[in-house]
Amino acid sequence: MAAAPRGWAGGSRWTWRPVARDALLARAFHSCTELRGRLYLVGGLLAGGATEPSGDTVVLDLEGDQAVRMGARGGPRRSHHDAVPLGGRWLCAVGGWDGSRRLAAVAALDTERGEWEAWAAAPGSCPPAGLSSHTCTRLSDREVRVAGREGGTRTQRRFGSIYTLRLDPGARTYCYKEEGDHTASRSGHCAALLRGPGPRPAHQLLLFGGCSSAEPEVAGHWSPGTIKDEPTVAPRLMEQLAKFVSSGRGSQQGPRGLRHHSCSVVGPFAVMFGGEALTRPRDAVCNDLYIYDARKSRQSPSLWFHFPCADRGLKRVGHRTCLWNDQLYLVGGFGEDGRTASPQVYVLDLFI
Repeated sequence: MAAAPRGWAGGSRWTWRPVARDALLARAFHSCTELRGRLYLVGGLLAGGATEPSGDTVVLDLEGDQAVRMGARGGPRRSHHDAVPLGGRWLCAVGGWDGSRRLAAVAALDTERGEWEAWAAAPGSCPPAGLSSHTCTRLSDREVRVAGREGGTRTQRRFGSIYTLRLDPGARTYCYKEEGDHTASRSGHCAALLRGPGPRPAHQLLLFGGCSSAEPEVAGHWSPGTIKDEPTVAPRLMEQLAKFVSSGRGSQQGPRGLRHHSCSVVGPFAVMFGGEALTRPRDAVCNDLYIYDARKSRQSPSLWFHFPCADRGLKRVGHRTCLWNDQLYLVGGFGEDGRTASPQVYVLDLFI
């Protein structure tokens, strides 16, 4: 039975329900990736104001709610990076801050052997100047779309470059290719690969937040059949989200000036939570839930649904959400003070 709801809007209620707690999980600006029923937390900052990121890897077994630190050697010391699973075996950490500079390199964890490897750039690779607070979206077992900050604050361009990153686990190599399109200069944004309606849907990659604009931006578009659809892993949560948004009032405008929030795709929905409001000089850490409904047609556009929260203890920035076994998990992040990392794991409960 879920605890008493902490947030509500229009008669519908929601909460983040605590399910596990461990000091090893207390970190922010880390990566958190689900692989075969386990969450792999890599790096991050252990406290606000820290400049040296962690180099450890923590594994949370979702079946037993138990966290352990892996003894794998050579783990990347990173924060503000991203990670993607590969082939059901590899976990590839891409870019990030190592304590002195921004990187574009790829480090891969072989989860079967429990060892980290530093993969090499393949001939012809054209890497970014350096990546941090970027996004990596898996398109296939060999291809990732990278978008976001390139270079440091002094070298940051007025626009954002888009890269296709090809990964070869057999050769232990990676290869960057810069795409011709550009986006607004963004960092701390999120990305959602969503498909359109119909039996043969096209896919598009949307970027949310990371700059002052409230408008999502397209960072890639693929014709029907180009991207293989994976089976729906959260049918119950999808149904709940559909009922949940039907109780709210949608808007065509999303949150303005939000960064370092979380985002998970659940079927046609992008579920965003928390983050830092660029428009507020004080009390900038947020605890709002936003749901982007991509079930559009020619007559009805995609809509945003905003569900605020009254519990200040749920304010989060630099956290992560992961989908597994029909549940959405919230892990890590700094709280209201922007300095204290949460050791708690939550799941999202919706009360219809």
